[in-house]
Amino acid sequence: MTQNREQIIDDGALRFDDTPQIRTINHPDWFKVGFLDLREDLSEAINSGKSALAVYFGQENCAYCKALMEVNFTLTDVVDYTRKNFDVVAIDIWGAAEMVNIDGVELTEHEFSIANETNFTPSFLFYDANGELVFRLRGYYPPYRFRAALEYVADGHYRDESFRSYLERAHPPPKFDLEELNEEIFFDSPPFFLDRSRFPASKPLVVFFEQRNCHACDVLHSDPLSDESTRTMLEFMQVVQLDMWSDTPVLTPTGDRLTARQWAEQLDISYAPTLVFFDERGREIIRIGSVVQQYRLGRVLQYVAESGYKSGLNYQQWHGLRSATPGTS
Repeated sequence: MTQNREQIIDDGALRFDDTPQIRTINHPDWFKVGFLDLREDLSEAINSGKSALAVYFGQENCAYCKALMEVNFTLTDVVDYTRKNFDVVAIDIWGAAEMVNIDGVELTEHEFSIANETNFTPSFLFYDANGELVFRLRGYYPPYRFRAALEYVADGHYRDESFRSYLERAHPPPKFDLEELNEEIFFDSPPFFLDRSRFPASKPLVVFFEQRNCHACDVLHSDPLSDESTRTMLEFMQVVQLDMWSDTPVLTPTGDRLTARQWAEQLDISYAPTLVFFDERGREIIRIGSVVQQYRLGRVLQYVAESGYKSGLNYQQWHGLRSATPGTS
């Protein structure tokens, strides 16, 4: 069967090599050359009729940043919509350049990135006309989801509903058994008693929030999760899979009795698949709620399996110390 252009773009956005290597990444020439003073950048954006200021976080050699530039930002509708509604200012997450944040505090680009927990590049912060941070987008999203995120901010939907609710209303998820979830031998079987609030567990927990008829979920299971080293890392964790739209009962890590759907809503899960990691006492460590390939998934699993979160370093700091090339994703 011949693939149409949308299918080719979708598959290219979900399948690419993210192993460390030198990559040439060029920002679009319509990115704003900012003042590195976000107050002035915001003022200029609003005075020119834009809906908000978008602060982009990237780094050299990042496969996900490259996908954003070479997939999303080569689509005319995405580019036109972005340019119409936002000024985009770029931040290097490892940069030493001095900048001023929206509150007037002076710090380096790297310090600003750490403060905003931009564990995964590319990431975006969106500031409205009042200087309020109204939305965060962490990690790489395929074009149709990225465009939806832009519309969520530009059209002001953030004032009335969560991004998850907006996506459900705009693009209703499948409600019928179109396909079953992908099965893996390392997934725990129900009932899901995940309470860690009274007594700590012996190892961390990762919950795979997925949905039926999900191409991105299929790619996760057929590519990154097929790697033997990845599966070995998962042996150091309790691993649970939930349909994010189901009524499956769950006793959550904090001791709440909810359905999978209610818990996903509480956690504001808007992308399938999303992996949420919890420590032995039920506190969230980190989540992957965007496109992920083998290298990034493996490094996050290593961070959790080796208890890197107990060092006081977030993932970005830990990865920077452990990586031979800090400018890799």
